[in-house]
Amino acid sequence: MDEQIRQLKQLAEPLLRWYDANRRRLPWREEVSAYRTWVSEIMLQQTRVTAVLPYFARFMDAYPTVEALANADTEQLMKLWEGLGYYSRARNLQKAARIVAEQYGGQFPATYEDLIALPGIGDYTAGAILSIAFGQPIPAVDGNVLRVAARITGSRLDVLDGKNRKLFRAWMAEAMSKARPGAYNQALMDLGATVCLPHGEPLCGECPAREFCAARREGCQSELPVRTRKKEKRLEHLTVFVLLREGCVALRRRSEEGLLAGLWEYPHVPGTLDETAAARQLAEWGIMPHRWVKKLAARHEFTHIRWEMTGYILEVQGYGPTEWLWADSGERRKLAVPSAFERFTREITEEERG
Repeated sequence: MDEQIRQLKQLAEPLLRWYDANRRRLPWREEVSAYRTWVSEIMLQQTRVTAVLPYFARFMDAYPTVEALANADTEQLMKLWEGLGYYSRARNLQKAARIVAEQYGGQFPATYEDLIALPGIGDYTAGAILSIAFGQPIPAVDGNVLRVAARITGSRLDVLDGKNRKLFRAWMAEAMSKARPGAYNQALMDLGATVCLPHGEPLCGECPAREFCAARREGCQSELPVRTRKKEKRLEHLTVFVLLREGCVALRRRSEEGLLAGLWEYPHVPGTLDETAAARQLAEWGIMPHRWVKKLAARHEFTHIRWEMTGYILEVQGYGPTEWLWADSGERRKLAVPSAFERFTREITEEERG
């Protein structure tokens, strides 16, 4: 362990020089606050920086303070988040904002223990907030940092193992800059995102650690970090019904628990139904087909599940179950329909345009 810390301690000075010359100019870095750091880090989970930038700008316009987010209309919040995916992030943002507003007077707590007690804030996000917004020497260890640390030290530890991740975090806590902890953590993020790349050849000639990186010396960059093979995603087949009636589309709200909790969706059932079986399903709902417009296929991948969808677009008569909402275009613009159904949403738009 002492050897790994010694290797990583060499990184701080050249890394910060590299960062000062090469850092990415990002809105949450140009104007720093615990609130802005928190929102940006939550948005960046499972999402690329380029995708987050317009969402972050719109979010800050709509909810410039933690109190504004705490008091936000949840439906409007979900609509603003639409397209970013992993909607539980947005729900946890508002839950945490309400706690910060009510229990901390709108000021983010500045201790690790209080931060990780908030919904949606884990070890990495707490470290990012404490180091960037409060200047505390707390590491923020994510996949980028694990990759950089594993390559510099030549470690063959499986980074997906929880015990090993804690060990890497302990190494980084010892090795990080105490004078500029926020810059150090952000420098590691940038280094992993732009130089010490996860796919393809890392740009070792541009890396501030090139003189002492074990992986570069041994030529094993592509082998590190070690990760156990991921489980195959569970495959689910769905038949989705896009039902059109008098300028409206049928929607139903998902359960408040589980995948895509509380969002709006097009009615669907498990399995792949042919037109005969689909017509039977419509009859069970009390829906009569007037015109079968189109049959189409779509796919969407979640973290652990893959949806293979067969869709039917129909003009219909009838109202269906009482919990359905028949929404016109104006209403639909206010409701959050997850990107898993984007293919069907595009078809509705095209159908309405004629």
